[in-house]
Amino acid sequence: MTKFDEAEGKKKLAELYEKEAEDLARILAQKHAIPYLDLSRITIDLDSLKILSENEAREGEMAVFQSIGRRLQIAVKNPELLKTKEIVDDLRRKQYEPELFQVSEMSMKKAFSRYPEIPAFVEVSSGIIDISPAKLESFKEKVTGLESLKELLTQVSAARESRKVSEVVEILLAGSLSLEASDIHIEPEEDRANIRFRLDGVLVDVISFTKNIYQLLASRIKLISEIKLNIKDRAQDGRFTIRTKEHDIEARTAVLPGPYGESIVLRVLQPQAISMSFENLGMRPELLEIIASELKRPNGMILTTGPTGSGKTTTLYAFIKKIATPEIKIVTIEDPIEYRLPGITQTQVDQKKGYDFSNGLRSILRQDPDIILVGEIRDFETAEISMHAALTGHLVFSTLHTNDAAGTIPRLIDLGVKPNIIAPAINVSMAQRLVRKLCPNCAKKTEAENNELEFIKKGVRSLPAKYKKPELAGLTLPRPGKCKACNETGYKGRVGIFEAILIDEKMERMILESPSEAAILNAAKEQGILTLTQDGILKVLEGITSLEELRRVAGE
Repeated sequence: MTKFDEAEGKKKLAELYEKEAEDLARILAQKHAIPYLDLSRITIDLDSLKILSENEAREGEMAVFQSIGRRLQIAVKNPELLKTKEIVDDLRRKQYEPELFQVSEMSMKKAFSRYPEIPAFVEVSSGIIDISPAKLESFKEKVTGLESLKELLTQVSAARESRKVSEVVEILLAGSLSLEASDIHIEPEEDRANIRFRLDGVLVDVISFTKNIYQLLASRIKLISEIKLNIKDRAQDGRFTIRTKEHDIEARTAVLPGPYGESIVLRVLQPQAISMSFENLGMRPELLEIIASELKRPNGMILTTGPTGSGKTTTLYAFIKKIATPEIKIVTIEDPIEYRLPGITQTQVDQKKGYDFSNGLRSILRQDPDIILVGEIRDFETAEISMHAALTGHLVFSTLHTNDAAGTIPRLIDLGVKPNIIAPAINVSMAQRLVRKLCPNCAKKTEAENNELEFIKKGVRSLPAKYKKPELAGLTLPRPGKCKACNETGYKGRVGIFEAILIDEKMERMILESPSEAAILNAAKEQGILTLTQDGILKVLEGITSLEELRRVAGE
């Protein structure tokens, strides 16, 4: 019993000593006017550590624990120490940009203890996740689905700490590329952190990590994203590049503080999105022909609407690629630039510098453009300038947040734009959603239930006259199955469902009277263009998607 008490006492004494050491480091940080850091909660990047030899580091009582290009983050025990100052000055002469952090003696010992591990470390370029072609191919062979990704992450997370974090980050990113995930979510809870991927617009669980691995992982991601490590109480944004054999892929990082740590979302800008052609967006031939005709017009505005993640930017990029030629100048203003388009002048909103959509649009008009893409209309100024541009010889593409195409006009009027400007400026208003496509390997068909049949019949009855009414007797509906090819989800890939309203002479006259959304919708029926739901029902009957998926996305 006495032995237990002695052991417990020693443990408490050690904890007390550790707390006092960190408290002292905090006080010294204030004295020296540099940030305090506890290295037990930070990833020590061995590639950065070796910038200083172990002898230099010990003599200067300092260690480079992270680096991004020429920027160094250095832990110091005493920034006033002569040897520390000499080494820092020498680093500056070598064109490095050192940033000092006050740490405790215990943190410094932890940094020094990592030097023996340097020879075994696999080098990773700072600021860039440089996955070698051979390594990426190896990951792609191993990551054939969610289960194989989980197994690989489990193996690596149990490996030595020195390689664990970099390996985990690389596998997560390689896995997202292999599975074509659009986002990686890292969500801390009280005793663990969950990793989820967004596949085809839906979040799926991947794995859970211990809190210790999460802290190291968060630190590593913040480093490569050029996000401040010592700020944990407010939102931060960053970005980095994934270098592969074929091309560089951009990743955007969003960090949000929460009760159990920082929630991190990595948006991986998959090149497949920009490769989508105009013909493959999912528009039916009738609408495709109408939009193709509108794209040939020299002026006016095409608006596409829908919630975040409905594919609006992909659609507008497809429009630009359809009509881009050396003879015309195309300029965009975006927030942010998601994909680089060759031969196109792209600019990005920078609120800190006063370059917002309205100011940027004024500048763009002085560049003598033929076609302008405005990432989003959010306010009266942007809307009005865009409309005037459309009226003065420019073809303008933009997006708006409304539920459907008919809601565009009331929304613009709400922003303060006059109906007599809206009516002649807009050529066509579109709305879109993305529905998941059924996996061709495991999709099946079963008899439609009564409520499903009624829903389908209602949609078919309301189809415009030019569409042939499908036979519904003995109707069977496509359903999702489960297989490895689709990660047991039943779906693989996504396609758009669309609706559009042409602003013809009759619609122009109606807009001048500031009509309601319902009035616009009724008038649009005469144009014979499908609604979102009707387009979705036809895709269900064609076996492209399921009724469940259509209802989930369209909210019917």
